[in-house]
Amino acid sequence: MKHIKTLFALLLATGLSFASLTASAASDSHSLTGVSGYDVVSYQNAKKPLRGNGNYVAVHDGVNYLFANADNQKTFEANPAKYVPAYGGYCAFGASVGKKFIGDPEVWRIVDGKLYLNLDAGIQVQWLKDVPGRIKTADANWSKIKNTPASEL
Repeated sequence: MKHIKTLFALLLATGLSFASLTASAASDSHSLTGVSGYDVVSYQNAKKPLRGNGNYVAVHDGVNYLFANADNQKTFEANPAKYVPAYGGYCAFGASVGKKFIGDPEVWRIVDGKLYLNLDAGIQVQWLKDVPGRIKTADANWSKIKNTPASEL
């Protein structure tokens, strides 16, 4: 009986170790696409944002950014910090109130050369009432909430 309990404990420990390895591997196997697949360079270089495609991809800080063409991909790769959205692509208004709301890639503004997304047009109206103040508050909040899951805010 003692051998059966020992064998069972060993099998259980091995199974748990394998399960944790599988879970950690699965978390790295997801494709994180920035700005819902929109070309972040196009926000500054075109009349409106363009959808990117899988033929032109650059990875920055673990996020896949898609581009409409090779020129935009090369432009991004030369200076990613200029083009990545503020607050990891979360809503700028949300960051200003200490929350993480998904940013809508079609509700945006470029302010001082930086891309800011908002949750929706109604929220953007609120954000536009005091853009400098909201950015200042969001910048301060972002350092506190950046690594906190949205569900915990």
